Amino acid sequence: MAAVLELIAGSYEQITFGYRVETDEKEWTAKAHFTHHAHTASISAVAASERFVVTGSKDETIQLYDMKKRTEHGALLHHDGTITCLEFYGSSHLLSGGDDGLVCVWSTKKWECLKSIKAHKGPVASLSVHPSGKLALTVGTDKTLRTWNLINGRSAFIKNIKQNAHIVRWSPDGDKYVVVVNDKVDIYDLETASVTGTITNPKRISSIKFLDNSILVVAGDDETVRFCDLEKKKWVSEFKAHETRVKAVDSFVMEDYCVLVTASNDGFIKMWKLHLKEELESPTLLGEVNTSARLTCLAVWKPSSMTSSSSTEKPAAKATTSEELAQELSKTKRVRISTEEIIVEDESKPKKKKKKKKDGGK
Repeated sequence: MAAVLELIAGSYEQITFGYRVETDEKEWTAKAHFTHHAHTASISAVAASERFVVTGSKDETIQLYDMKKRTEHGALLHHDGTITCLEFYGSSHLLSGGDDGLVCVWSTKKWECLKSIKAHKGPVASLSVHPSGKLALTVGTDKTLRTWNLINGRSAFIKNIKQNAHIVRWSPDGDKYVVVVNDKVDIYDLETASVTGTITNPKRISSIKFLDNSILVVAGDDETVRFCDLEKKKWVSEFKAHETRVKAVDSFVMEDYCVLVTASNDGFIKMWKLHLKEELESPTLLGEVNTSARLTCLAVWKPSSMTSSSSTEKPAAKATTSEELAQELSKTKRVRISTEEIIVEDESKPKKKKKKKKDGGK
């Protein structure tokens, strides 16, 4: 049976597009499935979980779309200014960042704002949640990279990076992260919190995505998509993806290959088949769709049957630059955020002195 997924794209024209993709044929076809015109300004960010698609806009709202019921699910109103970044942690929480310098943590159960953190002195440009759910990184226009302890909701570290970074991303294993400043990708090691290497793109970088823990896809202000090996700290492959500049990239894994999705200013969304081998070959085009819009952002929605691998407990990183966080990360824990505080649930074997929880927690 073919897997069914959807390509979700935001546009300058205020519209969110949903294209249904069936994956059983050699040539994939993307058919228009829905359009969502809930915003009154251009769309600046999009994210997808198993159940919801969320979009952020210059109209200061986050709009929700229920993919299960295929209905609009309301709006989140907390930010004062453009919504700059959105990221789900699993299916339970959403983090949002905005021009107001705030990072908000939302529960997807009742869509309550559990935490509102004044993260930067200017706009939050980008955020990324550690695979363990215990840490978040943010970059802003105050020339800082900040690490947040999501266990207590407080700032753990502030690093002055001398320039305004606009993208930050954890690696899938959580042992390193990358920070993008204009055309440069700085690779940081978690244990030392220091830069281990820098890769320079020919153009300003617009979007990046980890394909695995060492291969990073980089799109910039041109029609070429490039692949960087973070272990070797060098470019290993590139290909022409579009006729104009690539605005956004995303990816997902099928049985024995990876699918790269690219969106461009020319209105096209394209899907590319890529085998993650020792020697990367140029991707082959699986299918494309012309939205006839000026696209700004991109996400792939996958039903729960395709996302089971991402919901399993991932090994936590062994150490960080703080003893307190190193201890927390060394324990195999999963973070659950309640409506009042941030709670850590220990999923390791029960200790002798461990008290039973009244709420029947995991």
